Amino acid sequence: MEDAHVTVKIKSNYYDYHPIPYCPQLLFPFHLLSGISLLSQLHTDLDKGDSAVKYTLSGEGAGTIFTIDQTTGDIHALRSLDREEKPYYTLRAQAVDIDTNHPLEPESEFVIKVQDINDNEPKFLEGPYTASVPEMSPVGTYVTKVTASDADDPTYGNSARVVYSILHGQPYFSVDPKTGVIRTALPNMDREVKELYQVLIQAKDMGGQLGGLAGTTTINITLSDVNDNPPRFAKSIFHFRVSESNNVGTIVGTIKAHDLDIGKNAEIDYSIIPGDGGAMFDITTNEHNQEGIIVLRQVRHKYTHTHMATIKITVMDEDEPPVFTKPSYTMDVYEDTPLGIIIGAVTAQDLDAGSSPVRYHSSQYKYLIQYKTTERTERGYVYENIL
Repeated sequence: MEDAHVTVKIKSNYYDYHPIPYCPQLLFPFHLLSGISLLSQLHTDLDKGDSAVKYTLSGEGAGTIFTIDQTTGDIHALRSLDREEKPYYTLRAQAVDIDTNHPLEPESEFVIKVQDINDNEPKFLEGPYTASVPEMSPVGTYVTKVTASDADDPTYGNSARVVYSILHGQPYFSVDPKTGVIRTALPNMDREVKELYQVLIQAKDMGGQLGGLAGTTTINITLSDVNDNPPRFAKSIFHFRVSESNNVGTIVGTIKAHDLDIGKNAEIDYSIIPGDGGAMFDITTNEHNQEGIIVLRQVRHKYTHTHMATIKITVMDEDEPPVFTKPSYTMDVYEDTPLGIIIGAVTAQDLDAGSSPVRYHSSQYKYLIQYKTTERTERGYVYENIL
């Protein structure tokens, strides 16, 4: 069972005010669940104790919340009072003749002020809260602020003096006990290790003392991403093949690097480092899947974080015809030259890797070409046809 208190203030030049016990201004305790509680007593000098005077009461709550003993002037509360419902009541009292009901003195006004007790816990009106802070933030970085309100009287005692503390969420975050400001308390918090933190904040009245009432709220804090991770290839060497007959712009192959960051921090630009054949190729980024597309011809790009991989490209041989050393040959022969006499020689080369022997033949039946192999060069000798 709890106690409540009221302060009674009397404004009168006619009545003697006799509180119980007697004091110019006193708090009157009464039980919240009690029946009729005596608050104070009104008395006039015209009351000689012969029951000729009757006291009346009017104003806020007269007859429903407050009543007066018509004979003694005692003021009673008929039910419990709640300061948060109504902090004060203005009433009027008067002494009248018990027989004629005529006023013996002018009406007097007085105020009953309900004094606060700690019967309301602090409440977070906006919770649960959500907040974010960049990963790797230094200790003391501002995250958010929480506020709890207490319906008790802030001008009386410590009933409405709220102190904040963390019940769950340490050692990562801290709260200012007076302001409710949440800050980081641990350095180098990495989003790639843990992204979401749930912090439980308590607000306790009575300045946080034992016996104070408390309320709690939850703050869901997300670590936002910063660009603190370079992209990395799954392997260090990629092997592709391209034909020497392919056109400029032909796709040679695709590679992909992975970045642990998210959003724009994970967008990757690829470039080819100048070197062995690097100037012959270009690499672009597929914006949909972040793959690097290698094509013939190079355009260099710059990017913030780099990680290198070796790309080995084998140019595949195509079967090409032999090439004569000269586009045309001129040979002289006498008209009576016997058959089978060497008139001249022609030479052709096969430039393909692992070339096959060169064979010669004449498109005119009158002449015959035979060949002789010398390393990669086969020389054809021209005869008059002996067949």
